[in-house]
Amino acid sequence: MERLPGFRDFYPEPLPANETWSCDLRQHIFARWRETARRYGFREFDGPPLEPLELYTNKSGTEIVAQLFNFTDKGGREVSLRPEMTPTVARMVAHAERAYKKPIKWFSIPQLFRYEKQQKGRLREHFQLNCDLFGETDAAADAEVLALLIDTLRALGLTAADFVIRLSSRQAWQGFFADRQGDPARAYEFYQVVDKLEREKEDVSRERLAALGIDLAAVNSFIAASEPTPELAAVLANLSARGLRDFVQVDYGVIRGLAYYTGVVFEAFDRKGEFRAIAGGGRYDNLVHLVSGGKVNLPALGFGMGDVVLAELMKARGLVPKSFHPVDLVVLVEDETLRSESLGLVQRLRDAGRAVDYGLTPAKGDRQFRRALELGAERIVRLERDPAGALIAWVKVLADRSERRMPLEEVVAACGG
Repeated sequence: MERLPGFRDFYPEPLPANETWSCDLRQHIFARWRETARRYGFREFDGPPLEPLELYTNKSGTEIVAQLFNFTDKGGREVSLRPEMTPTVARMVAHAERAYKKPIKWFSIPQLFRYEKQQKGRLREHFQLNCDLFGETDAAADAEVLALLIDTLRALGLTAADFVIRLSSRQAWQGFFADRQGDPARAYEFYQVVDKLEREKEDVSRERLAALGIDLAAVNSFIAASEPTPELAAVLANLSARGLRDFVQVDYGVIRGLAYYTGVVFEAFDRKGEFRAIAGGGRYDNLVHLVSGGKVNLPALGFGMGDVVLAELMKARGLVPKSFHPVDLVVLVEDETLRSESLGLVQRLRDAGRAVDYGLTPAKGDRQFRRALELGAERIVRLERDPAGALIAWVKVLADRSERRMPLEEVVAACGG
């Protein structure tokens, strides 16, 4: 039985042959995501993996259905596996915003699903860090979210030499389109063309823009200039004060394809241009109003960062930890008459917060030792009796092979911190 195309199995290290997705690396990434979001005061939330189909078609139109895992459930409801988290968090905030002081700062790590062609950096499922801020219109909020994005990547070992955040503005593009008497009803069509400029053939882009009454040369000149709007200038000043300016560049080549963006937008890329976007987001001040049916009007912004491209980038830059340590200690049971006492020690060490393994059944000492090495244990512990019959613990630090013998009651203090 084979797994479905575009989906992944996550194995513990060391990975089996021909498998590339490590559950240990995934947990390493998740831990850094959570740690950094917590430092910025963001609270974790989650939502259902199955949502009403209408939540997505209202926002993106019926054309999005081709990209969804959607079906009619047994209750006759049209539903879909979530392709993104923003509509879910907008729905949740619209429902419960009165229960929270503003600004609301939330994050989540959902698994998302899209029925699309599998390609490098893009699968039919992925995990994603979503960070969203509600209830603040000032550019300081945009800068805060961008700083969080930067620090999340820094927490994984990436530097300004590894990635850059390309910063843009939907408002700047709205002004460009309006100045050229663009039809407001076709503004989203225009944004879609600009969003695909770097991936589409020039003649195709020129023809599509001409149909909208826009000259490609004017678009390219606007991107080349990329003059910061006052809003972007405020964001840049804020990031400069933090010492994070080197991670950002104004680039109107970024516009973000989703219809709901309203202001500052951005995407993070590796400096060498070897991968798809690492992350992307922006301000979506009208989405809560739309999702709530006009009952709640709350400004919002946020970003999403997927695990697929990020893991590939970390591997390419040598930032995957060389080893993962599933256990801290292994208790060797070489004397079966001391198994009960060894089990008691295992439990006390676990109670002290240490990850401990031991041989479930009798085995030779050298085999148990090899197992400790395979697990990457920091220490091994073995119980023995001294000539007077008292229990003594023999503790060995595997990094430097140093050894100590101590009374049993001292082991937890010596190894439990």
